[in-house]
Amino acid sequence: MKWNLRLAAAQRDIWKSSQLQSMLADAGLTISAGKMSNLWSGQPVTIRLDDLDIICEVLGCQPNDLLAPEPEKARARRPASTSATAAVAGEHPRIERRVGRTEPPL
Repeated sequence: MKWNLRLAAAQRDIWKSSQLQSMLADAGLTISAGKMSNLWSGQPVTIRLDDLDIICEVLGCQPNDLLAPEPEKARARRPASTSATAAVAGEHPRIERRVGRTEPPL
C-alpha cells in the first residue's frame, strides 16, 4: 500500500505537518513529533484504525484517499510456486498425496 497523507493534506491546503498535528490534537488524537514525522514523510508500517478514522475526519476524506493499493509489490513478494512454474514450462504439476485423515472426526 502506498501512503498518501501528504497529498491528501495538500489537497486541503495543509502544507505543514505541525498544522495537521495541531488539527488532529483538536480532534482528540495526540501524536508525538516522531510519529507525526513518520506519518507525514514516511510509509508507516502500522496505523490504528481509530487513528485513521480521526485523520479522515479531520481531512474530510476517505481511507482510499490515504491508501493506494500497489498490486505489483504484492505480486513481487509472492513466492513462485512449483506448480505454476511447471505449468508455464508445459509440464504437468506434481500432485502430492496427503497422509492421514481428510475429514474431521465425528
